[in-house]
Amino acid sequence: MALMRESPLDFITGLARTYGDVTRHRAAGDTVYLLNRPEYARHVLKDNGANYSKEGTPDDAMLRPLLGNGLLTSNGADWARQRHLTAPAFRPSAVRTFDAIVTDATAQMLERWRPAVEAGTPLEVDQHLTALTLGTLTHAILGADIDGIGEGFARAVDAVNRCIGHYVPSPDPDPADTARRYADFGRARVFLDTVTRTLIAARRAGGGSTGGSSCPVGGDKAVGGKAGGGKAGAGKAGAGKAGAGKAGGDLLDTLMSTHHLVSDKDLRDQVLTIVMAGHETTAKSLTWTLYLLDRHPEELAKVREEVDRVLGGRPPTAADLAALPACRRAIQEAMRLFPPVWLISRRAVGPDVIGGYDVEPGTLVCVSQWVLHRHPEYWTEPDAYRPDRFDGADLPSHLYLPFGGGDRICVGQHFAMLEAVLVLAALLQSVRLELVEGFPVEPEALVTLRPKHGMTMIARPR
Repeated sequence: MALMRESPLDFITGLARTYGDVTRHRAAGDTVYLLNRPEYARHVLKDNGANYSKEGTPDDAMLRPLLGNGLLTSNGADWARQRHLTAPAFRPSAVRTFDAIVTDATAQMLERWRPAVEAGTPLEVDQHLTALTLGTLTHAILGADIDGIGEGFARAVDAVNRCIGHYVPSPDPDPADTARRYADFGRARVFLDTVTRTLIAARRAGGGSTGGSSCPVGGDKAVGGKAGGGKAGAGKAGAGKAGAGKAGGDLLDTLMSTHHLVSDKDLRDQVLTIVMAGHETTAKSLTWTLYLLDRHPEELAKVREEVDRVLGGRPPTAADLAALPACRRAIQEAMRLFPPVWLISRRAVGPDVIGGYDVEPGTLVCVSQWVLHRHPEYWTEPDAYRPDRFDGADLPSHLYLPFGGGDRICVGQHFAMLEAVLVLAALLQSVRLELVEGFPVEPEALVTLRPKHGMTMIARPR
């Protein structure tokens, strides 16, 4: 159990290497199966998904204290209703209209970087990307500008990660550390609640879609520092060619419409879920992509050549996505090696048989993207960064799960990929990002898979 606490990635990797594609063990009083084949993942997440619930899983226990009964934690009829309400906002045809919001916000981030670029000053790139993706998501999907609180929001998310993603065995080997984590979580939750409720209150006061309401909480204290200001602030995502003012309204309008009768608590849970789930995973994917491209200059050269040839110095648009396959593959491969969500858990409702093993009701069944994405039977040189492996690849169903699988596959996957490709292209047009020499990079498996020490890089002019 010490290894599970200190290094969960090593723990689950060791299980698969030692015991094969189906492992059965006991943990915290549970019988747990770890499944490491795509057909087993498909069985649990899709083909027999009705027999497997998120209720009572570690995922549920981690996320529900913060997110309540949102899209990530709800089940059954509640989940179906929530998915029906949110899905239209994330359709490919809808998210393509948000391209200018993404590129305007990226250009403004680069402008804030200018003094550091000219001076060669290191930047906490992971924090900046978190602020960027937060700002673009809230502007595009919720029709609000969260101006100046990106730094505080990122720190609050880190505090949440450190608490709810940290396994604590019984007896607790370090009660003082656990108490500190829970205190930080409490402060972070208050801050995130304030942001969310302010978004909702501003929209109610405006009587519906307002063309982009602001969120005036930038002066509040966040976990570990000021919420407002700072060079990592989200800034105002430009109005772009879409946003809150478009004729059809945005997701927040939909949720608040009297037709759907969504309560204040439901609104809070849904908005916070969309904000939390929709920005951090994309920020982490971009962070890992920039790190891997810096470590593999031959791959960076391929992507940079494509960006220069296709764009010729102009900002990327949604119309360019099909012409930027190297950008997409660079991100896809980064998400294979460092999947933002590294473990999926489900609880068996009724009996089942998987791979010849009996699964009793109540059994905890897990699929780890970290392990499955490195299965040597399916991936050549599984630990190597080789984006070209996604060039026309015909992968088995449920082998590659950066956005999950089955009916509960991430509703925002199209927005996430559009945003990631456009941000990567815009960054590579303008700067060369290099890891600070000697900076330690280590994946840490909390709620999401993040760089434990952050990602400090130097942005040099091209």
